[in-house]
Amino acid sequence: MPPRGEPDPDIRTGRHVTCSLHSHLLFVTRHRRDVFDDEMLTRCEEIMRKVWEDFEADLIEFSGEEDHVHLLVHYPPKVALSNLVNSLKGVSSRRLRQEFTGHVNQAVMRGRFWPGSYFAGSCGGAPLHVVKDCIENQKRPD
Repeated sequence: MPPRGEPDPDIRTGRHVTCSLHSHLLFVTRHRRDVFDDEMLTRCEEIMRKVWEDFEADLIEFSGEEDHVHLLVHYPPKVALSNLVNSLKGVSSRRLRQEFTGHVNQAVMRGRFWPGSYFAGSCGGAPLHVVKDCIENQKRPD
């Protein structure tokens, strides 16, 4: 929580909306190939941060292992998460394959670094049971 009177950086405000949208994303490499080393993970994070900035979104946390990456993102409601993900995967795939030709077996990857699928989980805010109880217990006008 920010000190009293200061805006909360997790709350985005716009002309007609106040929101806090966070998502946990998981991308695995094509065929779950062990591709990443520390240098490549660092570059992948740099590329992904730039893409998120272009969409006025924030990459809060990034981590990965040889065959996958995890991202915690904070994004605006004006952009669909699927559009962000498609751009992110497309740009990072192209750049990583160009910059790390020795690490990526082009024949196995067949021109694609990531498969078409990904995991996205919403996070932040109150647990679902708390929100459900709050909605159920709202007073209805008589």
